[in-house]
Amino acid sequence: MFSKDIYIQRRDTLKRLVGEGVIILMGNNESPCNYPNNGYYPFRQDSSFLYYFGQQRDGLVGVIDVDNNRETLIGNDIDIEDIVWYGSVDSVADMASQVGVANSAPMSALKDICDQARAQGRTVHFLPPYRHDTMIQLMDLLGIHPSKQREAASHALRMAVITMRSAKTPLEIEELERAAAIGYRMHTTAMQIVKPGVTEKFVGGQVDGIAHSYGTQTSFPTIFSQHGEIMHGNPSMAVLEAGRLALCDCGAETMEHYCSDNTRTMPVSGKFTQRQLDIYNIVVECHDHALQISRPGVKYMDVHMSVCRLMTERLKELGLMRGDVDEAVAAGAHAMFLPHGLGHMMGMDVHDMEGLDQIYVGFDEETRPRLDQFGTNCLRMGRRLEEGFVVTDEPGIYFIPALIDDWRASGHCAEFLNFDLLETYKDFGGIRIEDDILITADGCRFLGKDRIPYHAADVEAYMAQYR
Repeated sequence: MFSKDIYIQRRDTLKRLVGEGVIILMGNNESPCNYPNNGYYPFRQDSSFLYYFGQQRDGLVGVIDVDNNRETLIGNDIDIEDIVWYGSVDSVADMASQVGVANSAPMSALKDICDQARAQGRTVHFLPPYRHDTMIQLMDLLGIHPSKQREAASHALRMAVITMRSAKTPLEIEELERAAAIGYRMHTTAMQIVKPGVTEKFVGGQVDGIAHSYGTQTSFPTIFSQHGEIMHGNPSMAVLEAGRLALCDCGAETMEHYCSDNTRTMPVSGKFTQRQLDIYNIVVECHDHALQISRPGVKYMDVHMSVCRLMTERLKELGLMRGDVDEAVAAGAHAMFLPHGLGHMMGMDVHDMEGLDQIYVGFDEETRPRLDQFGTNCLRMGRRLEEGFVVTDEPGIYFIPALIDDWRASGHCAEFLNFDLLETYKDFGGIRIEDDILITADGCRFLGKDRIPYHAADVEAYMAQYR
């Protein structure tokens, strides 16, 4: 937890930005796995609640009465039976005091607060919910059916939170650096143990254990697979095979729940084949190109499209693409190989604030993506970069057999794609290289003191130490 002054300042700024009404910030509840008392799913507090109220206990709600400048932490104190099983915890009043909140009340008071505000014709602001227990609670409080709650959520509150959480403060950057250090351990461990005969599941388990050992948890379910062409390929019991590539996309959360997110692709045998190098080095060049041109004032949509043009030029040199580069990119032909965006915002959520709707987090009126085109419809970030933004830089090249077959059958972008040559790459898999970058006053920089190897020679040299 940060100092109480930070949370006081954040709530004061939020009040100023929202302007009027009553703000309700819902914390999360416990989520059992397969029966009520098996709390297998790790508790993770809602990020916006954490940002303004700092407390990580379940069953809490933060209330900010903007008009009367009154703040209240809502929640029930635990009883003696819970203390027997889980130990003593601070009272709700104590937790409120720790973050500079003057008032506390039991959960039963929340309904009265909402009813009174509504009776007075005042706005009750809430963020779009993403958990069904929260949706039911909001329905009981405000009478809004869960199917209508995202639409009814406060736009003023949503935009205020996005404004505040987008640019990271120095203290937040320190936390993100800590997350990057854990991510470095995770990825270098994977490089140490990847070899023929080991299962994907074993590597994924070792990587996850590091996140739990040095932080709270992984920042998202670890992706580790020889099928790198599957965007979210979770570890299976498949045995790693000589000559194939393994893609590892993972990250960690610090104790304050700030995230890291990196991807590396490594040769199972410890050495890339020439065909693998041809594709791998294109991804490296695209990754480094994004670093060179990202700076305040530049639209990340333009960075993405510049990377797509560079990738198309290099794939033309290999004979996989053809025709005019600009025309090919405008038609979306490059999305055969890169069906996702260059990156996303990152902070307390690995896809930062995605629950508030990516169209508001990652875009503005001048950078709305083309939602009707394959590839651009998956972009998560396009707005102008600002100092303090943290974004991912994650180009990739993938050979997806089903997509190759589908486009070939329909003739989609046939004037720009060499389908005969693509047929020979159906067994290739996929490559992605991802790092987290901080936008600085005059450019950008990597997060993390230690660089996870990613240039091909460095990857091979690092892996050779453990063979």
